[in-house]
Amino acid sequence: MFTGLVGAVGTVQSARAEDGGRTLVIRAPWRGLALGESIAVDGACLTVTRRLKGAFAVHIIATSLERTGFGAYRAGRRVNLERALRAGDRLGGHLVQGHVDGLGRVRRVARREDAVLLDLTVPAGVAEASVHLGSITVDGVSLTVNALLGKRGVQVSLIPFTLRHTTLGDRRVGDRVHLEGDAIGKYVAAWLARRGGQA
Repeated sequence: MFTGLVGAVGTVQSARAEDGGRTLVIRAPWRGLALGESIAVDGACLTVTRRLKGAFAVHIIATSLERTGFGAYRAGRRVNLERALRAGDRLGGHLVQGHVDGLGRVRRVARREDAVLLDLTVPAGVAEASVHLGSITVDGVSLTVNALLGKRGVQVSLIPFTLRHTTLGDRRVGDRVHLEGDAIGKYVAAWLARRGGQA
């Protein structure tokens, strides 16, 4: 479990196909990582498979490659990193499972006063779980839904701190992003679907 508050921005040191999936080695500023530890990499919960000096390795299985953009990650790419939540930690963002629901696409980037607005096209499941001023995770960052844009559009607002301390300031029109819909919204949507839309 995570909060969507990015603890560090890492850099992909190497990426290669391995054992039917893909292995990434990621440079990070942390010491004391444990084998088997869970780390959210751009919002996807991945397991530390090797510890290296100033870096760690993760393996992405084929099913995870199908729902994420990791297949296109190359050396030099910056990634948002968050270590798993510990009991007693402050929950400053929202409850994030680290389960990427799918890929969204940036359709507009606009500056408004001291913030940057990102308009995103999102998968149907993420749209169903999104409400105005609710929570959404974009590349591992806990954000508030600033506006709903039709049936498949969501707008988020990035404050200067987020732009400085995450990779979201790098995003441009056409870029793909990892999305996780709000967990509560997903459960409610699934429950209603099973009941034929009746509360």
